[in-house]
Amino acid sequence: MLKDEELVTRIQEDFRSAGLDPKRLAMLEYSEKLTLTPGAMERSDVEALQVAGFNDADILAIAEVTAYYAYVNRIADGLGVQVEEWFVPE
Repeated sequence: MLKDEELVTRIQEDFRSAGLDPKRLAMLEYSEKLTLTPGAMERSDVEALQVAGFNDADILAIAEVTAYYAYVNRIADGLGVQVEEWFVPE
């Protein structure tokens, strides 16, 4: 979707120093926190997305996509599903 392989690589290595605009950076910081420490989420995390320019529908979509990927990955891991070889980053 980004059509910029160098940017994709920088994001994979460290999204915080990849040169993203503040809006995308806020989205990824929110998603990372929701993924790694969901119990630590606070209203201020949503407010940070609002300040970055996301509306309520956008924020819901970000939360849903993040949660969906976490769910699918846990189901796959729990069932021992092997990832396709083409999908594994080098």
